[in-house]
Amino acid sequence: MLFIGIDLGTSAVKLLLMDGDGAIRRIVSREYPLYFPHPGWSEQNPEDWIAAVEDGIRELTDGVDRSRIAGIGAGGQMHGLVALDQEDHVLRPAILWNDGRTQQETDYLNQAVGKKKLTEWTGNIAFAGFTAPKLLWMKNHEPELFARIAKVMLPKDYINYRLTGVHCTDYSDASGTLLLDVKNRRWSKEMLSVCGLSESVMPRLFESYETVGTLLPEAAERLGIPSGVKVAAGAGDNAAAAVGTGVVGRGGCNISLGTSGTIFISSDSFRVDSGNALHAFAHADGGWHLMGCMLSAASCNKWWMEEILKTKEYANEQSGISTDALGTNHIYYLPYLMGERAPHNDPSARSCFIGMTMDSTRADMTQAVLEGVAFGIRDSLEAARALGIDVKTSMICGGGAKSPLWKTIFANVLGIELTVPETEQGPGYGGAILAAVACGVYPTVADAVRRLLRVTDTVKPDPVIVRRYEEKYRVFHTLYPALKNLFPTL
Repeated sequence: MLFIGIDLGTSAVKLLLMDGDGAIRRIVSREYPLYFPHPGWSEQNPEDWIAAVEDGIRELTDGVDRSRIAGIGAGGQMHGLVALDQEDHVLRPAILWNDGRTQQETDYLNQAVGKKKLTEWTGNIAFAGFTAPKLLWMKNHEPELFARIAKVMLPKDYINYRLTGVHCTDYSDASGTLLLDVKNRRWSKEMLSVCGLSESVMPRLFESYETVGTLLPEAAERLGIPSGVKVAAGAGDNAAAAVGTGVVGRGGCNISLGTSGTIFISSDSFRVDSGNALHAFAHADGGWHLMGCMLSAASCNKWWMEEILKTKEYANEQSGISTDALGTNHIYYLPYLMGERAPHNDPSARSCFIGMTMDSTRADMTQAVLEGVAFGIRDSLEAARALGIDVKTSMICGGGAKSPLWKTIFANVLGIELTVPETEQGPGYGGAILAAVACGVYPTVADAVRRLLRVTDTVKPDPVIVRRYEEKYRVFHTLYPALKNLFPTL
């Protein structure tokens, strides 16, 4: 059997072909546009996703015995609003996870409705990137379009709908809408009422490893693969990445360094961070997880390298930063290019460098960017530690994790051991694993990852560097509070 894994990202879709033993046979990718029609807005055309996925699958399976393809599973960017009308036509461009237009609606939910009620109903408070504030924004600013909404979808679920004809979502992705009662795994009637929606507009809920349907005949014909291929519900990108790195069950941890950055702590029981710095979401293995998400992670390094330094020689820029320099840098960087989610929940937050002097170098600035992202993840780790969660080791994945220097910085800033999976395809690999479970190759997600996942590298913290970074983190932790009131004026 062969399985297709889809990683529907913010700038591109990555597709992989996995066999039943977990080996990746082929990987292809397709980019698509990202639109910023106004400052702070971020949108995409769902038809661009469809075109990229379909074209990518045709290339992925070219020359392969397509009769062996048994299942498809997707991991996708979370929180994006895809609104469909009665004929299942897309009403407007999808509003993405990193869109910051909903500050007024987010404030209304957190202040007028109240964080206590939101937490009781959903396990979470409102963040600007979540789906519910986007729906309220449509209600306030596009009332005619809002009135025509017949179905609310999430990005990867729109792909599944176009493949199967089923309006579906999974619990992990639905957790990020602020419309799901996460603890009880059902749509929240209270939140739907607040948003002026009926439950009929919401997609059917599935566990990530369940089959939502098989390919529509017309989809199978376009793709050139059998119509009997099963489509798994899949998962939000972070839950799918956690599956792809083997982080399931109690106490697992994964750090993902993609466009955004996350720390993901899995659990077999539901729990809420009383400070609301961490999200309380369902996991793709049938359990739950706590997650801290920063909006700009590897994208900070991409911005610094390509937009400011005008280079794509990432490794060359990092080669001048020695281990001896770690924890001694006098420059700090705040990684808030798109505002920030965890733990500050502040769309107005902005990026900045502080601490430069006449002897500051290009290498110092580059190091500060890498350290600033690590300090940002450390903020979320400290929120987990405040709950009594003792994280001693974590997997690490994502594009940023390909840098040996950045992994070393993370291990020492966090003071934990980091392990690198043999397969670093994150959400796509997790999606393929979920498809294999849906097809009955493995009885559970936990059983699948036990048999498929292997570690290729381990990065251990150095006690001397850890101590130096403790002092630097204490300074970093004071910078956002000191600048918070300035950001809205910028």
